[in-house]
Amino acid sequence: MTRPLLLCLLALNGPLSAQWAESDQARAGALFEEALGNGECYERLRELTKGIGHRLSGSPEADAAMAWGAEVLAANGADSVFVMPVIVPSWTRGTLCSASCEEMPLRVTALGGSDPTPGDSALEAPCVVVRGIEELAELPRDQTEGRIILFNRPMDPLLINTGSAYGGAVDQRGRGAIAAAQAGGVAALVRSMTHAYDTVPHTGAMYYADTVPRVPAAAISTVDARLLAQHIEADPSNRVSLAMNCRDLGEREQGNVIGVLRGSERPHEIIALGGHLDSWDIGEGAHDDGAGVVHTLEALRLLRAIGYQPRHTLHFVLFINEENGNRGGKAYAAAYADANERVVGAMESDAGGLVPRGFSIDAELQEVEWLQSLLPFLEPYGLNSSRQGWAGVDISPLKEHTPRPVLIGLMPDGQRYFDYHHSARDVFENVHKRELELGAASCALMIMLLDQHL
Repeated sequence: MTRPLLLCLLALNGPLSAQWAESDQARAGALFEEALGNGECYERLRELTKGIGHRLSGSPEADAAMAWGAEVLAANGADSVFVMPVIVPSWTRGTLCSASCEEMPLRVTALGGSDPTPGDSALEAPCVVVRGIEELAELPRDQTEGRIILFNRPMDPLLINTGSAYGGAVDQRGRGAIAAAQAGGVAALVRSMTHAYDTVPHTGAMYYADTVPRVPAAAISTVDARLLAQHIEADPSNRVSLAMNCRDLGEREQGNVIGVLRGSERPHEIIALGGHLDSWDIGEGAHDDGAGVVHTLEALRLLRAIGYQPRHTLHFVLFINEENGNRGGKAYAAAYADANERVVGAMESDAGGLVPRGFSIDAELQEVEWLQSLLPFLEPYGLNSSRQGWAGVDISPLKEHTPRPVLIGLMPDGQRYFDYHHSARDVFENVHKRELELGAASCALMIMLLDQHL
């Protein structure tokens, strides 16, 4: 953008001069130059994913990630670092997860939190195929009792927003075991949450209800879900075998790791930026949410590197337990619900390390309009999209605060994200260095703009 055009826009819109001053433009450029020229986030992601690996809540690897995160926050210039204790669930996938239909092997993986098959041995039963929970509820019980239920509804391919497609299909993963048990089923198989047609199963959280029996639940790859459905359609007497030895290990204490930059003007008002340290225990949690973790760490370093002094106190939060309980996000919100310090704004990066396209915002109308007014100035950095709505799991409990904080989510290009999400493909090698760096600079820029605006 040329300087005359910038001055013209500022003159036409008086309040905008307070929202995007020339000094902001200079600092924005400096943030991106530092990120792209001297960026450290890619190597930090390598340390996290290759040095520690996957980091399921309650695991020793999550402990190691907490210690690593605290060390990097301090090295990147935090005024102080502390751990907010959180009691988290602990569960292990075990060493056995296999399935087959007659002689055909099926690629499956246990859903997070599932019980094992009885006696850790194979459970064998006929299978019924449904498109979703609603269709299952309509079937007569004599067609479902004693059967393995295959939920074979794909993510909607017609939705451009892949997050919306995921949200429209994920109920069968979360509540599939409950619905299967209510119908008299003995296990649940759930089509993986991805648009990709491949042989890679995608895990994720599932839940039980106290009012129905607990049945084992596993994700099945999209290719195998289709093949299994075809086999059952051809011969409904075909039987499916499923064996898993996953275990619930109870609860233990871990915590959110928080780096603090003290504000110069409003030190008791907090603006938070975060991603979640925990990941599922297949793959390396590189996109979900190693990318958000290193975005957060790098944003702190970038702001320090350009000499930025925040008006508000900034929190750089590495949340625990987003994947299977959101206890870290809930604990953070609870800690500041009635405190002398209050959270006035928060941003989350939990949509992968792909190229950033803009921001989502969950806030009052005037704040939505504020973000939209910035789009002409964000466009040179490729950040030309805004969407009102969901901002992120970890920061969502802050919506209950009064006054309500402004919640922002980084919005990367999501078309390939669910190819990796919750699967063995979510590894360091599938994250692009430049795209990751652009995301870190985008997070630092938005935190700076929130700090100037609020």
